[in-house]
Amino acid sequence: MNPIRMVAFGCLAARLAGVAAPAEATSSSGSTAIPLPQGEGLAAGYVADQGLPRHPDVIFADDFESEDTGWKLWDESRNDGDAVLTADTPLDGAGRLGKRCLKVTATLGRNTGGGLTKWFEPTRRVFIRFYVKFEAGCDYVHHFVTLRANRGLTGRDRWSGFGGAGLKPAGDDRFSTALEPWGNWGRFPPPGRWNFYSYWHEMKVSPDGRYWGNSFAPEDQPDIPRGKWICAEFMLQENTPGKADGEQAFWIDGELRGHWRNLNWRTSDTLHANALTLESYVTDRWTKQATNIVWFDNLVIARRYVGPAGDNHRAESGRAVETSRGSGKAQSVP
Repeated sequence: MNPIRMVAFGCLAARLAGVAAPAEATSSSGSTAIPLPQGEGLAAGYVADQGLPRHPDVIFADDFESEDTGWKLWDESRNDGDAVLTADTPLDGAGRLGKRCLKVTATLGRNTGGGLTKWFEPTRRVFIRFYVKFEAGCDYVHHFVTLRANRGLTGRDRWSGFGGAGLKPAGDDRFSTALEPWGNWGRFPPPGRWNFYSYWHEMKVSPDGRYWGNSFAPEDQPDIPRGKWICAEFMLQENTPGKADGEQAFWIDGELRGHWRNLNWRTSDTLHANALTLESYVTDRWTKQATNIVWFDNLVIARRYVGPAGDNHRAESGRAVETSRGSGKAQSVP
């Protein structure tokens, strides 16, 4: 894997405005990175994630198999006219998914897409795994799957991590990171390439003087394919207030793509990553396709690396169920 970099780009609104010279930002590494797992993980022994929600390391899971389309497992939904979020059939030949999935249809001129939000009991190191498929004609996506830190789980505190675009967090109010496609101002074919889009109190200023999300991305990775299911997973480790010992990493189809360490996410021990938004948010600046469809399935929030779901071959062969550690090497920012 090539070296990994972190760059302060603008938020996509600023990116689309043509910001041409991103400010370089660094996250130093004072020691050798501890390797993270790759390949099989917690979910390997659960065909299509069946039974996985009962595992003690799983905080929340939704395989979207319920006949109820009110999304009652989630706390908030954004579904304009009840026309954005619908149930669909995943058509997964590998048998890793079930019979139903979530379909998000964004229609320019009518809506900006939609999604679901879940608040959950925090843990210092949290893993978010989901399956996603972009429709063959899907264009660029503005925002995607976001993990937010809030001051609490009740009242006004549960919303402290929402909003604040273009502003630098104070350190005790919010931080966030999102795994999302990035089009590099149209240089990458849609929907783009994977990157983290992060806000925290030590983020770098953007060229326009505002604090749009900083982008963490490997220097070299393939374009995101359309028309096929992808297993995406990311991890965030909170820092100890006063220490830069936070981390984040992401995997695609079980392959570790990037691992960043020595991050100072927060200054307060009452601020925790405790809300996840699963969405496809689309705007009309670079997105020209009238209808943009993204499917999601098998979302898991856990305390351990989840990895790809078990498949039919595993069920038929009766092989061992779980690998708790991977053999891959993690890389940190130079």
